[in-house]
Amino acid sequence: MKQARPVISRPIPNQSDIERLGDIDPLHARLYAMRGLTAAEELDYSLARLAPVSALENIDKAAELVIANRDKRILIVGDYDVDGATSTALLIRCLTSFGFADVQYLVPNRFDYGYGLSKEIVRVAAERKPALLITVDNGISSVDGVAEANSLGIPVLITDHHLPGDELPAAAVILNPNLKGSTFPSRNLAGVGVAFYLMARVGRLLEEQGTAGAAKIPARYLDLVALGTVADVVPLDHNNRILVQQGLLRMRGGHAVPGIEALLQQSGRQIRRCVSSDLGFVVGPRINAAGRLEDISVGIECLLTDNAETANDYARILDQINSERRDIESTMRDEAFAYVDALGSRRWPSCVCVYDASWHQGIVGLIAARVRERCHRPVIAFAREDDVMLKGSARSIPGVHIRDLLEAVSTVEPGLIDKFGGHAMAAGLSISESGLEDFKRIAARQMGRLYPDADFSGAIVTDGQLPGSAFNLGFARSLRDAGPWGSGFPEPLWSGDFSVVEQRVVGENHLKLRVRPAAGGNVIDAIAFNQAGPAYRGIVQLAYKIDVNEYRGIENPQLVVEQIAALHSGAA
Repeated sequence: MKQARPVISRPIPNQSDIERLGDIDPLHARLYAMRGLTAAEELDYSLARLAPVSALENIDKAAELVIANRDKRILIVGDYDVDGATSTALLIRCLTSFGFADVQYLVPNRFDYGYGLSKEIVRVAAERKPALLITVDNGISSVDGVAEANSLGIPVLITDHHLPGDELPAAAVILNPNLKGSTFPSRNLAGVGVAFYLMARVGRLLEEQGTAGAAKIPARYLDLVALGTVADVVPLDHNNRILVQQGLLRMRGGHAVPGIEALLQQSGRQIRRCVSSDLGFVVGPRINAAGRLEDISVGIECLLTDNAETANDYARILDQINSERRDIESTMRDEAFAYVDALGSRRWPSCVCVYDASWHQGIVGLIAARVRERCHRPVIAFAREDDVMLKGSARSIPGVHIRDLLEAVSTVEPGLIDKFGGHAMAAGLSISESGLEDFKRIAARQMGRLYPDADFSGAIVTDGQLPGSAFNLGFARSLRDAGPWGSGFPEPLWSGDFSVVEQRVVGENHLKLRVRPAAGGNVIDAIAFNQAGPAYRGIVQLAYKIDVNEYRGIENPQLVVEQIAALHSGAA
């Protein structure tokens, strides 16, 4: 049986901090205060509370450049993940609605061209004779690609949110809240958030110039903004929570693009009850699968069509691709787990690197995330890009900025990393296969230098014990609607002792339970996904969320168990 992770509680906020959040349910107020909220205004998710569009550096110059090309061909160069797909779809839908003459898109196939605006993809783009290239969710590291475009006389507008390197591309305009010296209040915008800000400013300028209704057009597509923001796992600060909540409200109100509704229906979810986790764990993976295994274009087309039947066709294709992705991931995951388990936890380095020559390069990011969950430390998974180079995908833990780690490696050993980029929690890189062992050694050494006190315990951080009075449908519904929850603003997680009343295995590996709070109370249903194993007896400690389970039209509260650990009488 896998060893249980330690369970710790978040610090209890001061009563004064709770009271600052206004006249709301005390338990909800405590949850919000534990997540760092300090004022009632931070619970106001109206669009009026968004950080001002004018506060984003270069926004006017960028919008004016776009408008100057309204009667010419504009080519959007996207990325092959959900953030890139939603950004691409958002710009095409908005610019088309604004009345722009000719808007097209191009997304590099990751297997042929790699990531971003490379010199090679610029040459492909040039064949379409665009008057302007707009990158979405990429471009900030494309120094050579922008130089190539400039040499061909094609101006480039970069919209991106990734951290910039020491050298910026010589683009006509760069729109990125993470540029050095930026004072924009929300530097956590996803790529689609940056794209939305651009479209909002374009719409406002067009309205001032006489295009009636243009300023209202971008808000029609906040469902796309919500999807890309949640799927890219950027921190949900107040600004991002506004974007996500407004997008969810559009979905629940029946105003989603047909592709999002079709993808939810394909997985049995009701769009009128859609929450952020549905975007992150249902819709997002299906679109991402296309970019991982084949071509993200089918995902983009799913988000672009206004025909429900066509959207359903695309959704079925994406679901099939996602099933194939799960099969490939399962094999790779088992191989990666076998490797780290054979090492033994005492021999795990501070930065775990896993690699197999047979692995699929589109799946290594998922493998890095799975191994991180097992080892509780930064993980980089590699696959072959060609006969010489490896492509790596990194996932980190709280407190370790993975892009900074890669930059440190590159600084002390120039040339070891061919290229890299990313965020605090996720990054990508390319190295030669012959340099892998040197990379492992230097990465571990730099981890020790930069993060000597890194926490590798994998502790589960909870909101403490849930009062017995809260095990009811009303409270479960209120939590579901109290979000949007996500990265940096986690869904409430509780811990407590329960007696096991019933248990059985359902599906392939899920444990279905009926439990009663050890302190007394009613029996409640629980589900522990992928945790089937020895039977539990007596008292167990659960780390869990409380959710609403609907079956045959009837709703009941249900515990979704993150970890189950035997306390008394143990496992049989």
